[in-house]
Amino acid sequence: MKRVLFLDENIFLVYLRKQIIHFKYKFLKSIFQYILLILKWLLICILVAILAGASSSVFLFTLQWATDFRSDHLWLIFLLPIGGLLIGYLYHYYGNGVSKGNNVILEEYENPYKTIPLKMAPMVYIGTILTHFFGGSAGREGTAVQMSTAIADQFTGVFKLAAQERKIILIIGISGGFASVFGTPLTGAVFALELLYFSRISWKSIIPSFLTAYVAYYTVEFFQITHTHYPKPYIPELHLQIIPWILFVGILCGLSARMFSTGVHFFSVKAKEFVSFPPLRPFFGGLIFAVIIYFTGATQYLGLGIPTILESFTVAQEGDVFLIKIIATAFILGTGFKGGEVTPLFFIGAALGSALSIFVPLPVSLLAAMGFVAVFSGATHTPLACTIMGIELFGIECGIYVGIACFVAYFFSGYLGIYESQVVKGPKHVVYHFLTHRNLKNL
Repeated sequence: MKRVLFLDENIFLVYLRKQIIHFKYKFLKSIFQYILLILKWLLICILVAILAGASSSVFLFTLQWATDFRSDHLWLIFLLPIGGLLIGYLYHYYGNGVSKGNNVILEEYENPYKTIPLKMAPMVYIGTILTHFFGGSAGREGTAVQMSTAIADQFTGVFKLAAQERKIILIIGISGGFASVFGTPLTGAVFALELLYFSRISWKSIIPSFLTAYVAYYTVEFFQITHTHYPKPYIPELHLQIIPWILFVGILCGLSARMFSTGVHFFSVKAKEFVSFPPLRPFFGGLIFAVIIYFTGATQYLGLGIPTILESFTVAQEGDVFLIKIIATAFILGTGFKGGEVTPLFFIGAALGSALSIFVPLPVSLLAAMGFVAVFSGATHTPLACTIMGIELFGIECGIYVGIACFVAYFFSGYLGIYESQVVKGPKHVVYHFLTHRNLKNL
């Protein structure tokens, strides 16, 4: 009997030993796989970030050269129709799959179909440089984001990534491009996540987004490309009497953002109605824009408009400056020219805030800073990222002011934004649905 018990005990110990060995093997295997996964994404993020930063560096350097050259040779505005024709032909014959710009990225995130063609990067680069070289009113962030994301998406095939992993690739492409072109890594990381709607973002995307944004930012720093530095606003003591004025500024910024987004859509539709052949749309758009600039002499609306943005922090702008920039940029982008929308939104917001200083009892510099980020917030439905941008650019002291303005502008800007394919969810969708009991798209 004792011998039987002894044998049973030995069998049990052998079995237990085997289970422990098996558990150790599975545990070590899972740890090893986890380490390999971390190393894989670390490599991908660093590669994407360096390439995003390098491409943004080349773009920013070339863009500055084009802007300076045009400023010294204003007669180039008369060649804007030719530049438009070149852009039109380029995208008509070679732009299949990339002509929708940032919307291609958003659509691929929501409904993955195929890898974004690498040709998006050189095409948007050429189109944007031509637009600015000849004086078109446009921005730069769209170009950097498209270049970065098109490059990033090529790693989907290289590393044989699954569909969910590809979404991370698109996120880090956006964060790297945005952070490197504006010099705001924290904003870039959050913007990519917020743009694609937080609740559908996997937690696995957060660290790669931040890592890519910061490495891309420091890559641009390595190439000694300087970003625009904006004045730090004077921040008065916050009290209850000021809150209604902040809300008022936020509402106007939201309505301005809505006007801009609607304007781009309006001119795009009208251009298609009146000009059936796509390459001729930017040609006639450029011709009309050049004639108007010639007769009005309104050269401050050419290109990015950085001088006016900087001036808005110290000098109250006329009440029509922001309206003219809305029309000018919406017309240029709506007729087919290339470039981003964000820097013009900075112009619009800063000029609007500056103009409001005539009767709003807040410092002109603070109002310009609030408008700078609040209009951007309304047009992109990204109030958190824009609040962070305000803090990154203008200091944490203005955080409450820009935060309130950004979130109010976000709620008052309506459904339509600068990215037509963006899925608008979150607080705005909930509030609009509660107030109207109808679909948000009806607004």
